[in-house]
Parts: sequence; C-alpha cells; structure tokens
Amino acid sequence: MRHRMLAVSVVLGTLLLAGCRTSTVPGSAYASTGANTRSSAATSAASPSAGASAPANQALLTVRKTRLGYVLANATGFTIYWFARDHRGSPRSACTGSCLQVWLPVAGHPVAAKGVTLDAVLGTITRPGGLVQATYNGYPLYTFGSDSAPGQAHGNGAAGAWHVIPEKAPGSSAPGSSAAGGSW
Repeated sequence: MRHRMLAVSVVLGTLLLAGCRTSTVPGSAYASTGANTRSSAATSAASPSAGASAPANQALLTVRKTRLGYVLANATGFTIYWFARDHRGSPRSACTGSCLQVWLPVAGHPVAAKGVTLDAVLGTITRPGGLVQATYNGYPLYTFGSDSAPGQAHGNGAAGAWHVIPEKAPGSSAPGSSAAGGSW
C-alpha cells in the first residue's frame, strides 16, 4: 500500500510539472526591465536583517549556499526559482492553475536582506485575485513545494523550465555557480 501511494504521488507530481513544461528558454534571462521595478542596491541598506521577519507586504530576499552554489533564497532560506516560460517584464505569469499547486509565488514587494547586494532590478506583478508577486529583473519568483528544508534545490531543471538564480557568496565579488542552470 505504501509503495502504491508513493507511485501515485510520483505520477501526480510529474503531471503537475508537465503542465508547466515549455520548449522555449529565454536568452540572457535577467537583463534589466522597466516599469514597476526598483534597484535592490538602494533597498539593501534599509531592509531588515536576514534572520528577521519581513513585514507582510515585503518579500525578504537573501542568498543561501546549496549543492549548486550560492542562490537566491527567501527569508527562511528556501531556494527561489524563475520559470523559463514567463516573459521578462510581462504583467502576467505563465504559471497558473495546477502549476501553482507545486510552484508557490513569492508574495510581496521584494527587499534585499541587510548586508545582501543583489545584481538585479526588483519589482512586482499583481496576479489575478490581487496577490502581489515579487519579480527579479522582470521575472516572477517562486519557491518549489517539494523543497522541504532550507537550502534544497530539488526544483532546479524541473520540466526543463525551472531554474535557481545564482548569486554571489555573501561578502564576495565572485558570481554564483554557473552550474545552477538557466540561460544567463
């Protein structure tokens, strides 16, 4: 019975990921965007520390070491992903319906944690229903429902369309590992 439940879970998870599949991967994924954005460097100095909770309308962004190198993470250390099917600067996300059961939007206005400098333009989109979702260089941000602990990156490469966002190690000028995936 236990093996049957595991098999059913794997099949359902695969179907949900397949619903988010794409055949296009944008080149130079994190180039600058225009409207509804602000520079993270300007917000980094005034934002709360990485260990502190962000106000309800903010999405605190930090950097976390994973098996893939240093990547963008939320305030609790969970890896943040971008979806290759989303279009940079679009006011809408391509992840809808069953996709949202696995890929959870990063809600709120993004703010870099104290001491964190992100080489990005941070902004937001508003999803149907009014949820404000954080963006990174115009791409909506998500966490993966199957990452069960901080620092995991099980969603990287899922359906060939989900990717972590490499970042510099804290206090370093060296970029994150290029092995993390995606089109940089």
